[in-house]
Amino acid sequence: MTQPNPVYLDYAATTPVDPRVQQVMMAAWTANYGNPSSVHWFGQRAEAALESAREAVAAFLNAHPSEIYFTSCGTESDNLALRGVARARRMQTGANHILVSPVEHSAVLHTAQQLAALENFDLELLPVDAFGRVDPASVASRLRSSTALVSVVYANNEIGSINPISEIGRVCRQAGIPFHTDAVQAAAYLPMDVQADNLDLLSLGAHKLYGPKSGGVLFVRRGVPIQAVQTGGKQENGLRAGTQDIPSALGIAEALRLIQSERDDHTTCFLKLRDRLIAGVLSSIPDARLTGHPRSRLPNHASFVFEDVDGNTLLALLDAAGFACSSGSACKSGSPRPSEILLALETPPEWALGSLRVTVGRYTTPEDIENFLTVLPQKVTQAHRGEGK
Repeated sequence: MTQPNPVYLDYAATTPVDPRVQQVMMAAWTANYGNPSSVHWFGQRAEAALESAREAVAAFLNAHPSEIYFTSCGTESDNLALRGVARARRMQTGANHILVSPVEHSAVLHTAQQLAALENFDLELLPVDAFGRVDPASVASRLRSSTALVSVVYANNEIGSINPISEIGRVCRQAGIPFHTDAVQAAAYLPMDVQADNLDLLSLGAHKLYGPKSGGVLFVRRGVPIQAVQTGGKQENGLRAGTQDIPSALGIAEALRLIQSERDDHTTCFLKLRDRLIAGVLSSIPDARLTGHPRSRLPNHASFVFEDVDGNTLLALLDAAGFACSSGSACKSGSPRPSEILLALETPPEWALGSLRVTVGRYTTPEDIENFLTVLPQKVTQAHRGEGK
């Protein structure tokens, strides 16, 4: 049975909504319920609130407000970026080639694969190093005159590695190829600047930012060709049909404001907890390997593989002991198959099946980490395939 006060160590899967974000959203739900497309006073007030949120998101990203589009989540933002730009570029120029890395979130990778399977786009996967990072030179060598879009994740959700986004963006900018990044995992922990990073498109998901699960953002640089992927009204400058969610937009804006003002203090704490966690696991469990880059990784992220360990069994044992973790992407937890990302790194299946992701957040304490490190070695032993439970 789960302990009465379980410890949450899965902040990469989702984050609790910050109480200050809740307050902003509650006020909007009760007082700002107008449809921003309506011409009357209630609609005008809702529209003003929506545009204030758009301006706040733009400031966070160093973008222009007209380049900010509100969506329902990061997955929708990724889909809109890939489908919208690929189709628009092919219509305008005949470009048919898509470059993505094999360690993308499934919202990007599976979307690109579907574009290839159903719409005959030419999909090419970029090589990655042993830490899951993309070399800008490998992007440059694979760009073609027919390349429609390049998409490389800012920081990987399963292994935490951070990509050299600015350098990749510079390569794409010089070639005149639109460059998209999924920054859903990165935005809470790393400075975001679409100008410095040479970005044409960037996706955010609010629930990874201590915001609501009902909100997302897509930045689209002015002049980048993109088509809507759903039909209906002309909301979001005709790019995303459907009545806008004012409370979620305001919640995203407030979540980003808090991140901007508090990031440095939080990062200092996260790094101490993460480094203690990594050192403790590697020193106490001989058959543990760190996945992802040892230094260029998210400050709150630790991920491991254990040889001949059943990852799902390990998660269940940890849950029963009062610790909530993940085997990688929360979108895939529970799957008996090895992670696509770990296999792309050529991790042997007997290791990849024993993956564990531990991510800390604002409410994690040093005591939580020490208690976790006390429990983990025994649970790894119990989860060893062939061992009794």
